[in-house]
Amino acid sequence: MVFDLLARSLRGKLPEGEVPEGTRVYAVGDIHGCLAQLERLHEMIRADAAQSSAERLVAVYVGDYIDRGPDCRGVVEHLLSAPLPGFETVYLRGNHEDFLLEFLEDPRRMSGWMMNGAASTLSSYGVSLSASAASEVRSELRFNMPESHVAFYQSLVLWHLEGDYLFVHAGILPGVPIEEQEPKDLMWIRERFLDSNQDHGKIVVHGHTPIEEPELRFNRIGIDTGAVYGGQLTALVLEADSQRFLQA
Repeated sequence: MVFDLLARSLRGKLPEGEVPEGTRVYAVGDIHGCLAQLERLHEMIRADAAQSSAERLVAVYVGDYIDRGPDCRGVVEHLLSAPLPGFETVYLRGNHEDFLLEFLEDPRRMSGWMMNGAASTLSSYGVSLSASAASEVRSELRFNMPESHVAFYQSLVLWHLEGDYLFVHAGILPGVPIEEQEPKDLMWIRERFLDSNQDHGKIVVHGHTPIEEPELRFNRIGIDTGAVYGGQLTALVLEADSQRFLQA
């Protein structure tokens, strides 16, 4: 599915920003193990980018690659083995990747992760959920996980800038410079950011909070359209001062 802003009826002022000259950015929302949709969206992005004269192509993934969905391991493997050709790629850390990393450091943190969809990720890595102790689950996960996947999770960044746009997983704490933001807010914040009418200095592109359609406000653009809940997987396309979407 392809649509632009003119096809939508929106309340309030639309975000107004630009990316650097000669650059086209594709920002991909929360994937959550939905490999088939990611593959279709990548096909659409490749076809779309082939029509571009941009000198620089950038793909920004806003995090939450794993948990809840049918093929979490497959999503990470696809991102590593079949990246979009000719693109600079930025992978942000979502709260679900943070759960995994915390669990690998300390298995006592398993309960919080399990309440947030860990079973699908563990299963995708061939981990038995019948283990009696969290430390056993952690050991099996670490044994089964390819080193390239461990390096991927450890390499994820918390934010990225392109022109007038700031890309994060969940949002920002209003009024705080990006360099002073707490990682927890960047990966977890909701109402204080979502309800804010404050000018953040940049247009914040984020996922984390699922919605039926992309949400555009003057200060932010939400692109988690609930792929794991039966919705679309969305990519926001930015070039010069234009904004449009691809969906699979």
